Amino acid sequence: MTTTIRHYALFGNPVGHSLSPLMINAAFGAMGVRARYEPHCVENLELAVRMIREKPLDGVSVTLPVKGAVMAFLDEVDEDARAIGAVNTIKNEAGRLRGSNTDWTGLTAAMREHFSPEGKTIAVLGAGGAARAAVYGILREGGIPIVFNRSRDRAESLARWFGCDAQPLAKLGAVEAEALINATPVGMRPLADETPVDQRHLARFRWVMDTIYNPLETRLLREAKAAGCGVITGLGMFVRQGADQIRIWTGLEPPVELMTRVVKTTLMKDRG
Repeated sequence: MTTTIRHYALFGNPVGHSLSPLMINAAFGAMGVRARYEPHCVENLELAVRMIREKPLDGVSVTLPVKGAVMAFLDEVDEDARAIGAVNTIKNEAGRLRGSNTDWTGLTAAMREHFSPEGKTIAVLGAGGAARAAVYGILREGGIPIVFNRSRDRAESLARWFGCDAQPLAKLGAVEAEALINATPVGMRPLADETPVDQRHLARFRWVMDTIYNPLETRLLREAKAAGCGVITGLGMFVRQGADQIRIWTGLEPPVELMTRVVKTTLMKDRG
């Protein structure tokens, strides 16, 4: 008697750099789940979503640039994902596709390991999908987000969506906030020598968090550490959003410590 192998995929473009397949396949192996998770570079989103039903795929992770656009092709989108305006997780429920968002839960879980956002003012850099997840998560945790972005129009648009404040990036050095979250891609490999913030402004924050996990320690975090800030790498958010995806797909508890170790070991090896 053979056990059916479940099939999962990562949708995005590009996807070759992602460590999600390594992390999630390692988790499935440790959990004893007969499943395979593979990257799929999406050229035509409508055809890709059709493949979920036809292959079929049991579940899909969704990354840039299709987190927002994929919502139009799903049968159901949960309240959190709709509020954020992005889906990063799809579950195939007997041909009915349901979209969720675990970016915000992964981010807030990683944040809570270091400090409670409740009642705290938190500066969020960016106006894209990661920033939307950050702002939503901060609000859900009872925090007070302020959006900063190079494009003031985009910052104000995001702030209006969530009913929070937006400020021009030039005013970051005057904000009174507990923490700073980088929700932009600035500092991601291969442009790891870049930073979104002048290091002179960092000492005013107690905590600095990056949503980038590769490299493990971005230039922003190195400079924040030198300025005396507590730092939170993007590793925790990345692992926890993936763990939440596994919970949605399987109903089982994933091995978070193993997942963290697999990703961290790979990143440290690459750095060497």
